[in-house]
Amino acid sequence: MPKIHPKRSLTVVAATLAIGALALTGCGAGNTSGSTAKGGSASNGLLTIPREDTATFTSNFNPFSPNALPMTQQSVFEPLLIVNPVKGEPVPWLGASWKADENGKGVTFTLRDGVKWSDGQPLTADDVVYTFDLQKKIQGGFDYLAKVSAIDAHTVRFDFNKAYSPGLYEVGQQVIAPKHVWSKIADPAKATNDNPVGTGPYTQVSHFQTQSFELDKNPNYWQPEKQQLTGIRMLAFAGNSGANLALQNGDVDWSDQFIPNVQKTYIDKDPAHRHFWYPTTGGTINWQLNTTKAPFNDPVVRKALSMAVDRDQVDSLGMSGYTHPADCTGLSDAYSSWRDQSIVDKCDWTKLNVDKANQMLDDAGYKKGTDGIRTLKDGKPFQFKFSVGSASSDWLSVGQIISKNMEKLGVKVEVSSPDWSQVVSGYTDGSFDSGIVWSNAGATPYEFYRGVMSQKVVVPVGEKANENYHRFGDADATATLEKLGATAEPGAQKTLVKSLEARFNDVAPVIPLFSGPAWGAYTDQRFTGWPSSDNPYATLSVRSATTVLVLTSLKPAQ
Repeated sequence: MPKIHPKRSLTVVAATLAIGALALTGCGAGNTSGSTAKGGSASNGLLTIPREDTATFTSNFNPFSPNALPMTQQSVFEPLLIVNPVKGEPVPWLGASWKADENGKGVTFTLRDGVKWSDGQPLTADDVVYTFDLQKKIQGGFDYLAKVSAIDAHTVRFDFNKAYSPGLYEVGQQVIAPKHVWSKIADPAKATNDNPVGTGPYTQVSHFQTQSFELDKNPNYWQPEKQQLTGIRMLAFAGNSGANLALQNGDVDWSDQFIPNVQKTYIDKDPAHRHFWYPTTGGTINWQLNTTKAPFNDPVVRKALSMAVDRDQVDSLGMSGYTHPADCTGLSDAYSSWRDQSIVDKCDWTKLNVDKANQMLDDAGYKKGTDGIRTLKDGKPFQFKFSVGSASSDWLSVGQIISKNMEKLGVKVEVSSPDWSQVVSGYTDGSFDSGIVWSNAGATPYEFYRGVMSQKVVVPVGEKANENYHRFGDADATATLEKLGATAEPGAQKTLVKSLEARFNDVAPVIPLFSGPAWGAYTDQRFTGWPSSDNPYATLSVRSATTVLVLTSLKPAQ
């Protein structure tokens, strides 16, 4: 299902994260015992992957487009570095090395020698400079980036207009496009780039239909010894159920959508070859309330609604027990070392207490009528919509549980479940009431708190938001975030993050539900070399920056 978790720079994190971010819940791939995946015979060596949030594919390999096809940013184009959220450390990629300024006002990357584009042209620093110019024109973001310069053919300098320590990871994770191709395109924002030229391992479009497409080997890949697959086959599905059926039947090798009772429905059918791994290292899954609409602009209301959510039920029934409830810092498990336990211990608004929630709403002037239905201060019924994409069976279940929970407050919540594209449109233009989203994630909690509390990422209703769809900005949090972005000293960062945790607890900008599992399941019957808890070199997500690490590690089973 599409999880909305905007990922990469103010916009890139969001855009990639938000759109395909709306990238969703994922699950695993597999094979029935004794068979080969029907999606590709053992002889053709195609790694077959379902996409559960896309009913049909439309050709678009434009890395700057929010409608880019799966694998555009994972297999066709590559970044300077890759951040592994499991280990919390960067992996050099197109950038062989880098040096960040001690004052946090810039970073210099040295490009890897011998990298060529799939058409045989060499990768140069000019490609990196051009990519960032184009990215800023098309999607915006990188507001802190004053200048990108080619020092020589293999050295790129990024100058920031302020001290900004997260900049290293944000510029490092932008995928790079070839200047010699894109500079000749009249309208790069609208180009579909049907025959892409990239540096990734599988770039050649050998087959394309509305229900499937295939990518074959890049003939000029800089790591030819790691191209052990014949290619990649993507399959389109309109929801989790269809993708899960393909997985259970052994028609795919690897998948990352939500699977109810994965052990029984998938693993137990072939325990010798089927595996899953769901580390909760992603962002937090939040219930977001549109704070431009009353009564969601009232923190008492946000906290009261949160206290009526039965998070144990959300986890056990909605999420099949794959995760656990979030706390009032909002931080996911990825940031456990940053969490201020003293705040967790004393807060109460992420803990179930329906009686207190009712009392809070009564005291705040949101009264119940004789019919048990609560009203707003203008006398209208306290009712609103909870938006979630129809393809996401797990989040739909979460929405239904929350809707039922709210009845105990006399509040009516209607679960609205059109296509994700319609849901996301409402999120981005600010017309929605409430919904469910992934938070931003990064090397530190900076991106998370920026995405839910910074005034600098709030845009007016009607303008397109790439993050902070709930449109909440807090002056105190914004000032603290400015200080956090300007320091790279670990001790100072920890102190500032504690301040942000305390502010999050005070104002409740969103309602944290649970840490987001990085879904992933696979069969090793045809391919081996998968990441796992014992070898966490990547997650099992097929739509994250670490996907290319998996694609370049897999080998045919012997």
